[in-house]
Amino acid sequence: MATLHSCYGDKLRQFVAGISELTPDTVQVLRAADKLEKDLVQIAVEDSVDSEDGGKSIIQEMPPYEAEAVMADLAKAWIRTRVDRLKEWIDRNLQQEIWNPQANKERFAPSAIEVLRIIDETLEAFFMLPIPMHPCLIPELKTGLDRCLQYYVSKSKTGCGTRITFIPTMPALTRCSAGSKFHGVFKKKERSHINQRRKSQVGNTNGDSSFGIPQLCVRINTLQLIRMELGVFEKRIIAHLGNLESTQKGDVVNGMGKMFELSASACVEGIQQLCEATAYKVIFHELSHVLWDGLYNVDVSSSRIEPFLQALEQFLEIISSTVHDRVRTRVITDVMKASFDGFLLVLLAGGPSRSFTQKDSDIIEEDFKFLTDLFWSNGDGLPADLIDKLSTTVKDILPLYCTDTNSLIEEFKRATLEKYGSSAKSQLPLPPTSDKWNSNDPNTLLRVLCHRNDETAAKFLKKTYNLPTKL
Repeated sequence: MATLHSCYGDKLRQFVAGISELTPDTVQVLRAADKLEKDLVQIAVEDSVDSEDGGKSIIQEMPPYEAEAVMADLAKAWIRTRVDRLKEWIDRNLQQEIWNPQANKERFAPSAIEVLRIIDETLEAFFMLPIPMHPCLIPELKTGLDRCLQYYVSKSKTGCGTRITFIPTMPALTRCSAGSKFHGVFKKKERSHINQRRKSQVGNTNGDSSFGIPQLCVRINTLQLIRMELGVFEKRIIAHLGNLESTQKGDVVNGMGKMFELSASACVEGIQQLCEATAYKVIFHELSHVLWDGLYNVDVSSSRIEPFLQALEQFLEIISSTVHDRVRTRVITDVMKASFDGFLLVLLAGGPSRSFTQKDSDIIEEDFKFLTDLFWSNGDGLPADLIDKLSTTVKDILPLYCTDTNSLIEEFKRATLEKYGSSAKSQLPLPPTSDKWNSNDPNTLLRVLCHRNDETAAKFLKKTYNLPTKL
């Protein structure tokens, strides 16, 4: 038995040395070798059971073929090859992807549909391999595919920017000056010139149509598709394992935990980033010419919010008709948050061309109501309680615009002393820009004063901080 084992072992080693991939023929030979070895060892043990050492010396002369280990190594190589091919495919095809919303009815990226198809075929092919160790190897395959999907998600959002990317740099603080009554006429002409220039730039800044608003919506849809399909893959793997005869399958299924964790987490983070980037790009890039350059610029009553709302409504229609229904509310909610941020930036950091009197507060409040009404859309848009919740900051600050200047100055002094203590009594420090605006924040109060168009505010700001009237 030992001699036969040795002779066949020599032939088997020669055979294994020439194997480069896992094939049905290879598996058939290895499984036959494994069965032969067990039979030979069994016979040898039974025949030497009465010997002095109980057959131990004979067994030592029969080094194992390790046919299962060879099969496992070949199966691992099979997994690595397919994972590497998939990653190469992702690299190659994402470079060509244009995120065209007209590519298919569902408005998903064709490359994502193909990636998911390849993964599906890989799983099917893996479970069709005639090997006995599927349960042991599934974690390795799952991890490789998970990393490929995570890589796809990561590459899909590269270059799309974040919320911070699109928020404009705030100009330095200035104070209002009471100019001649003709001052505004020349400023209006200047503003018109700026608007024309900005309009010609919109849409051309990136120089790449794959980062337009419809294309960003397709990217969001694509990550949502991947996120939904992860659960399908998980159920399919568990079903395949359930059909196996292996004794290990129960332990493997129970010990797997959550599958595709890397790509699931990447999808959640990616969707959040893309929704915010889309929203802030709409408000601060696509509509910059009507918001940042237009709203309340020079003359409040003649530069109200209506042009901004008309332009914004067009983008909301594009988003609503392009984004998948599972994430549509989220994107539009982010657009609303961005529009509220933009509205406050105009009021608090709009530069020296913006000045407000107490009487203007009615116009500002009415315009903000028009803005919230756009998102409520007579009950067909976002829920009223969500709008109320997200407009809390703006509603907290708007009353400052109808507060008289002396009260604002006293409130500013109180808030500054409260924040900086007794050291601020002799000289009020210039409060830095805060992370969040609120009516008790010294910097927020100071900015309201900076945009207050009256002599009392101007004198206070000149005397306290020597702020200039222009940049």
